[in-house]
Amino acid sequence: MEEEPLDCLVIGGGPAGLTAAIYLSRYHLDIMVVDGGKSRAAWIPRTHNHAGYPEGIKGTDLLDRMKEQARRYGTRIEDGQVTRIERDAESGLFNAEWGSGPVTARTVLLATGVTNRRPPMDVEAHDDALARGLIRYCPICDGYEITDKRVGIIGTGERGAGEAIFLRSYTSDLTLVAPDGAHALDDAELERLAEAGVKLVDGPVEAIEPGDDDITLSASGQHITVDSIYPALGSDTHTQLAEMLGAAQAGDDCIRVDSHQRTSVPGLYAAGDVVHGLDQISHAMGEGGVASTTIRNDLAQREPLRR
Repeated sequence: MEEEPLDCLVIGGGPAGLTAAIYLSRYHLDIMVVDGGKSRAAWIPRTHNHAGYPEGIKGTDLLDRMKEQARRYGTRIEDGQVTRIERDAESGLFNAEWGSGPVTARTVLLATGVTNRRPPMDVEAHDDALARGLIRYCPICDGYEITDKRVGIIGTGERGAGEAIFLRSYTSDLTLVAPDGAHALDDAELERLAEAGVKLVDGPVEAIEPGDDDITLSASGQHITVDSIYPALGSDTHTQLAEMLGAAQAGDDCIRVDSHQRTSVPGLYAAGDVVHGLDQISHAMGEGGVASTTIRNDLAQREPLRR
């Protein structure tokens, strides 16, 4: 006998996807999460911005707790990568392919997130430096931890200048290093950086060497030793599945959604860093809650939900 389609397939097991899974399962819906293991939250050595954890919590520990909570209410969480997805125009059902085969769902929530672009260094050395706070990616998350410390920023242009100015409210010892060559800064950016006392060093970045308690960046014959480095190199948004379905994108390469997390494709929703907004755990969780409630209500409009 042919299996009934899922009520919702959640793609992505980060804060947005797992929050939605908890809600959806508590709505007594039949759902599954397929998690590719790429959540940026797993990179966080310890987040101190998440309310309710006065001592902070490690990103992987937070995700593990959220998975345990979702499973308690019946969520199936599978490790894997969804490689193909299509929507049947006649039935409105979604058909997805992943490592364990095909799955059919009435609705899909994309919570596929983004990946930060890393500086040029060995993966193992990078991950160790990240765990020790020598490399940081989120000034909003951990700017407090670099208060009055020496900080290097790898970047240039609007993104690099913006990150340096943001960090200036935490420390006066800032060096902005161009990643590839000479800085690409307009007159207004140069003036703002000069007023803020930000030192400028042209690239390219030739080497990054983590030490015991500091990290040294080499560029243009200079060796700059700081307490932490922020790579301001941008990120890559995981919108490939949305593109397969023809979902509209915003100008910043994120998936376009309405105020209820609906995309332009009926039955397709998106939440978290893959849509435009503040890339923060709390924001992603809020969007997961909104998306899940919208999914529940939209399904109920098609057919009353009864036990």
